[in-house]
Amino acid sequence: MAGIYIHIPFCKQACHYCDFHFSTSAKYKDEMVAALLKEIGIRKDYLQNETIETIYFGGGTPSVLSADEIMRIINAITELHAVSADTEITLEANPDDLDQQKINAFRHTPVNRFSIGIQSFFDEDLQWMNRIHRANEAEVSVKRAQDAGFKNITVDLIYGYPLLSDAKWKHNLNKVFELGIPHISAYSMTVEPQTALAAFISKKKQPPMNESQSANQFNIMLDAMQVNGFEQYEISNFCKPGHYSRHNSNYWKGVNYLGIGPSAHSFNGDTRQWNIANNARYIKSLLENTIPAEIEVLTEINRLNEYIMTSLRTIWGLDLNKLNSIAPGAKNNVLEAAVPFFDDGSIKQTGNVLTLTTQGKLYADNIASSLFF
Repeated sequence: MAGIYIHIPFCKQACHYCDFHFSTSAKYKDEMVAALLKEIGIRKDYLQNETIETIYFGGGTPSVLSADEIMRIINAITELHAVSADTEITLEANPDDLDQQKINAFRHTPVNRFSIGIQSFFDEDLQWMNRIHRANEAEVSVKRAQDAGFKNITVDLIYGYPLLSDAKWKHNLNKVFELGIPHISAYSMTVEPQTALAAFISKKKQPPMNESQSANQFNIMLDAMQVNGFEQYEISNFCKPGHYSRHNSNYWKGVNYLGIGPSAHSFNGDTRQWNIANNARYIKSLLENTIPAEIEVLTEINRLNEYIMTSLRTIWGLDLNKLNSIAPGAKNNVLEAAVPFFDDGSIKQTGNVLTLTTQGKLYADNIASSLFF
């Protein structure tokens, strides 16, 4: 089984915190769709005839495309790949795009999962982030999708930023619970270089993020999720039973995937490939039947470290036997490096599997890097 990711590099407006590749001009949208279709054709053999289990439209904002444009891309995939009958097909969407007409149009496509970028139910927070939608649109968009028959919905929320009091954070969480949404992705606000937020902080127009606030709101979220029957199956992802994101779960489990579009990454176990993050050059290259990408051949150490980083973030944990299958003897090295984290209660071991405790999840990246080869 494998997955396909499609990067749609357009947004109506630039969020202050975002460092994903996108353009706020949709001037060359038709040319971009044509280039995506061409790349799908050129790279039809990348996954070596593996059955496609998931298709994920990310961005950017994929919901700026019409249902017909999304359908053309899905058709191109199904014509060239064996696609499983129960394929999970996710479309990232902004609340302002999900009007009744667009939702009805998507009901006539194979899209069966929406990922809605809500972030907050407070207008002042959305304005601070420079989000284009407003709080009332967020709630209405979810209800419209549910009324139209879309039950497999996930939403994004952000915590740990100056405007978000603990009371407001609890309100955001409770609003999602009330809406009956089965999957939630929640991220601590991070300040990425080259973003507007980073510039504001460097010029002292905004305060820096507060790590204590973020940690406290992380713990508030864990308690609320548990009370409401959500399972934390990855550091930032929570779901009701049976509602894992199959696409993202496969990333963390090391399943092969093909990335289509500017800035999209691909992985086949032996190499990692990433396309150029430039719309004009991407389109030009595809017109010349060339994939504008760089390729990295993964060394044994690359594969060990990547497995440590991704597996420790999940409920399934780090399988020491799998580590040894990558490099004999690796298990002993990791167990030795993990001793301080066993001692302070950050890691626990069950059989041959290491998982992070609640305390350890606060420092997941630092712990993983301490176990690297």
